[in-house]
Amino acid sequence: MTHQLEQARHWIDGEWAAPESPGSPSTDPATGETIGTYTDGDRAVAEAAVRAAVHAFEHSGWRDDAMRRSTALHRLADAYEARTGDLIDTLCLENGKLRGEAAYEVHFIPRALRFAAGLALHDFGRVTGTKPGQQSMSIRQPVGVAGIITPWNSPAYLSVRSLAPALAAGCAAVVKMPAQAAQTARVMSEILAAVDELPRGLVNVFIESGSQGASHLVKSPHVPVISYTGSTAVGRVILADAAASLKRVGAELGGKTPHLVFADADFDAALETVVASCTVFAGQFCMTGSRVLVQDEIADRFLAALARRLEQVRPGPAADPESQIGPMIDKAAVARVDALVEEALAAGAKPLVRGGPSTDPALARGAFYHPTLLEVTDSSLPVVQEEVFGPVQVAQRFATEEEAVDLANATRYGLSACVWSRDVDRPLRVARRLDAGLISVNSWANLAVETEEGGWKGSGLGRLGGVASLDDFTEYKQITQNYL
Repeated sequence: MTHQLEQARHWIDGEWAAPESPGSPSTDPATGETIGTYTDGDRAVAEAAVRAAVHAFEHSGWRDDAMRRSTALHRLADAYEARTGDLIDTLCLENGKLRGEAAYEVHFIPRALRFAAGLALHDFGRVTGTKPGQQSMSIRQPVGVAGIITPWNSPAYLSVRSLAPALAAGCAAVVKMPAQAAQTARVMSEILAAVDELPRGLVNVFIESGSQGASHLVKSPHVPVISYTGSTAVGRVILADAAASLKRVGAELGGKTPHLVFADADFDAALETVVASCTVFAGQFCMTGSRVLVQDEIADRFLAALARRLEQVRPGPAADPESQIGPMIDKAAVARVDALVEEALAAGAKPLVRGGPSTDPALARGAFYHPTLLEVTDSSLPVVQEEVFGPVQVAQRFATEEEAVDLANATRYGLSACVWSRDVDRPLRVARRLDAGLISVNSWANLAVETEEGGWKGSGLGRLGGVASLDDFTEYKQITQNYL
């Protein structure tokens, strides 16, 4: 298959950066084929983007006009809806997602923008009569320029998930897009450029394979808030660098989602969802169901059925409608995941399904990895404790509800968890005891832009979605007035 090769360029201060010759290649992870090129950013590019954002924040009037912000966010939602097909095609080609997975990611974007448009009209301030002849107002104002650092695994939505509340709050923004999502950044920038209601320089997008530009955002005194989605390891670096200036950081980091499957669960529903939670985007999702905790009474039957289902999963590219799991982002990711599996096997993990790099000649050029299922008894193993970020599940057995909760909480992560039970009381009782920000009952990864999303423990700080999504991008101010 041939593709029109386009160069993705930075969008800064309402203008496209000059193209590079020849440019860095964007590749299809399913075939290794070059699908376009991109201009690669650095510190200088980030500095230019910050200057443009500061000017727009200070001089455009955006921060003072809530109705203008709400209208523009609705127009931006319209513009995204008009490019839905292009975004889906780009994610399939560049990101490796199967078509249904890409469509699922994209469908959140207009919804998030329209929800933010509503938030723009509600700043949630208040007025209190503190004593006779005096009133005290608490108002919220935008902090300034938001630095948004986006991961490659769901770049279309995760960029907007931070951008939408930042704009609703009245901030300007600089969005750093990863090189693996350069073509997605191109489509995003084209959409932004089409919305006349957005002031020039209010939103700036640059692409970077390295970290110089991102580091500048974190350290710049002109960027008072960072909204980061990505690994816990990089999150720690960002937080340490931001601490020097007491900069605010919102961070959604890694996860290690457990499924707690009790004996009274709907067996078939749980099985189907546990399989999907491992295979969606080849397990490259912060809420991948990477841990399967099963009650003793059904453990043998459930794990045997899960193993059969995972063995039958068919890898393939998005272009093939029969594909059931797409490629990983690149072959380096395949090698990294397989090394973690080998380490676990050497430490005593039992392979219920070995999986591994595909040996199918038809898939040899791509980064395909067959699902793997390991049973373990030692929770201290790295494969249990660390985010694998691939289609690998570890299974453990439990006898009691107390043991299930203890096993689920025995990692440094706390992003999400799933409880499977048809008991009336158990799901809520267990959910209240789990150290995680999102609990799905008889389901998995129930995301909604209208409610707060984020992690506990090593899974992050702050919340995106819901009313709390404004918190990272606004500051409170108290104004007390004496009157006669």
